[in-house]
Amino acid sequence: MKKMLLALALAGSTLLSAQASAQTLKIGTEGAYPPFNFQDSAGNLDGFDVQIGLALCEKMKVECEVVAQDWDGIIPGLVAKKYDMIIASMFITEERKKQVSFTDPYYLAAMTHAAPKGAGLTDFTNEGMKGKTIGAQSGTTQADYVAAVYPDADIKLYPTQDEVNLDMANGRLDLQVGDMIPLLDWVTKNDDGKACCELVGTPITDPKFVGEGVGIAVRQDDNDLREKLNTALKAIREDGTYKKINDKYFSIDIYTMK
Repeated sequence: MKKMLLALALAGSTLLSAQASAQTLKIGTEGAYPPFNFQDSAGNLDGFDVQIGLALCEKMKVECEVVAQDWDGIIPGLVAKKYDMIIASMFITEERKKQVSFTDPYYLAAMTHAAPKGAGLTDFTNEGMKGKTIGAQSGTTQADYVAAVYPDADIKLYPTQDEVNLDMANGRLDLQVGDMIPLLDWVTKNDDGKACCELVGTPITDPKFVGEGVGIAVRQDDNDLREKLNTALKAIREDGTYKKINDKYFSIDIYTMK
């Protein structure tokens, strides 16, 4: 009888262990912010954010699933436990820290302006932009920046960055503010972006708006996951995995912006 009970206990323990190891963590991303996160021609989520997330999961030895979530609902989705982490090029800001916790930055952040080619814009003050139509993605630090710096402009906000780009390419915007790397990618690699537009002004690096860099968001009580992600991030930097992913998308190391 004792041997039977011991066998049953061991079997139960093995089952629980297998269930724990089979747990799948979910990564929430936007899927509409190339080259960081996007849907490929087959509808699969891909991009720098996605590949970094999967590399971190592999380093932590856990299975992960990537799910898409509109930007406006991405933090509420995490809080509601629709996924376990957000890897979506999210700037680490004090305002967001009131709702979520962040890992160490996994790349640095800067914003910039884009304008139609030949527009001749040089005065990026509120007075200089008075009456101009300026676009940004809603719910972002770029939108916060536009509202704070250009209160006398005609501000248009869009659900996705692609929609901002589309209106600019169609001549409906005088200026837009966006994350520097995606906008650089758009005006140098995208046919519409190359044809219509260029980056103007100097990079926007005010910590009030770009925060401390770009981090992975987790729920505020999930310190264990946050620390495991930090350890895994350090490991993929050291073993060359980060560089391999970085070089697939960028010509500079965006972890250091050099």
